[in-house]
Amino acid sequence: MQYVVLLLLALLFVLGVLAWRWRVFPHRPLVLLLLVPTFLSIWIVFLPSVWPAVALVDALIAVAAVADLLSLRQAGKLSVERRVGLIASLAQKHPVTLTVTNRSPYDWPVWIRDGMLEHLEAEPKEFNVVLPAEKRATLEYHLRPHRRGAFELQVVHVRLRSAWGLWNRFLRLPCRSRINVYPDMKQLGEYALLARTNRLSLMGLRKTRRVGQDNEFERLRDYTLDDNYRHIEWRSTARRNKLTVKDFQANQSQRVVFMVDCGRMMAGTSGGASLLDHALNAMLMLSYVALARKDQVGLICFSNEVHTFVPPKGGGGQMNRLLHAAYDRFPQMVESRYDDAFLHLASHVRKRALVVLITNVIDDVNAHQIERHLTAFSGRHLPVAVLLRDHAVYDALDMVEEQLAQIDKLQPATASASVDVAGVFADVPDEQLYEAAGAADILSWRRHVLADLEMKGVLLVDAFPEQLTGHLVNRYLEVKARHLL
Repeated sequence: MQYVVLLLLALLFVLGVLAWRWRVFPHRPLVLLLLVPTFLSIWIVFLPSVWPAVALVDALIAVAAVADLLSLRQAGKLSVERRVGLIASLAQKHPVTLTVTNRSPYDWPVWIRDGMLEHLEAEPKEFNVVLPAEKRATLEYHLRPHRRGAFELQVVHVRLRSAWGLWNRFLRLPCRSRINVYPDMKQLGEYALLARTNRLSLMGLRKTRRVGQDNEFERLRDYTLDDNYRHIEWRSTARRNKLTVKDFQANQSQRVVFMVDCGRMMAGTSGGASLLDHALNAMLMLSYVALARKDQVGLICFSNEVHTFVPPKGGGGQMNRLLHAAYDRFPQMVESRYDDAFLHLASHVRKRALVVLITNVIDDVNAHQIERHLTAFSGRHLPVAVLLRDHAVYDALDMVEEQLAQIDKLQPATASASVDVAGVFADVPDEQLYEAAGAADILSWRRHVLADLEMKGVLLVDAFPEQLTGHLVNRYLEVKARHLL
């Protein structure tokens, strides 16, 4: 019995050292083999003469295990290389290729899994292959990111089996790759396609009648041979007795500056994405539209400080600058400093611009700051306040609206009769009624805030996060059509 205990202790010590030092663990066949001497050792108690046979079996298993363990020394000749594009799109498949090289003289059955980080999903997650001796294998999978930002993949996890299958060894092969996940730009391609086919209404964009022309009248001058005869001003020609034409000037490039709140107010979620994600998607979409119309676009991302500033510029390269400035911006659980953001705007953007503030309002303190800073710029710039709606508040009133519609249907024709309102709401839980009353109070306060902003010359966009893009682009097109800027 003492022999069995010592053998088990020695075995546990060896396995512990292998697991701690080299990350080597026994595989199922070795465990089954170890059960054989375990059962044979029981017979030593009843037949002490069989101990030489048990010792021989133990020695054979130990020699086989050690010999098979030595084959794992060749595991250091495995290497891996990852090929992946630097730029990926949010929630879109991104191809990745792993090239695993086996420089050892053994064929290795291996299990391979890339070292994924949080918010990154691999399809498929792992591979079970046999690596031929002195050859390489190419494995392909798709990576789907669920969050914007910069990610750095550092290792590839490999589990390989020894030559006789008695041991498993886990390796962490170093392999560094960087991936920058940007917002999904699919909507920009959809906009370009629908614009060419005159079907922008499918994206929620409506046609806006323009006031005036693309080219505004500048002055009258004498007619030359190169002038278009349709621009002849006949009244002036008759008065002067000389051909006179209208001279037009092209509309100059205008400026659009986005101020995106990255504070705690934008940390909520809607439709599986944060409010800031919806805000950045709408900002990028409107930037694409404005740059296509030869306007200049700038960006300020702020919370308790100004994090990012992109000066307003035009051209094709400006879209890339906006993408690089916004792809790694996330909501921070701090109070936003609107005063610092607007001070930065005043010191860096001196020409008149369409200032689009995208934020969320939930209390009087923030509403007062937004109103104070936006109205202070109403003469110098054209302010637009983009306020996001909360589904939870509006959904709480849906139940009450259904019940009120039922009361209207039951309303009797005669004024003397009455409807049992209490009976209509009898089946509604008290908690829902309290929530509806609170939601009604919040919406009433919100309407007053919006009315005050509009009365002081601030343009408004009040929409749910999922519908923000269409409403914001429509407001921009309206500003351009009415020449408000």
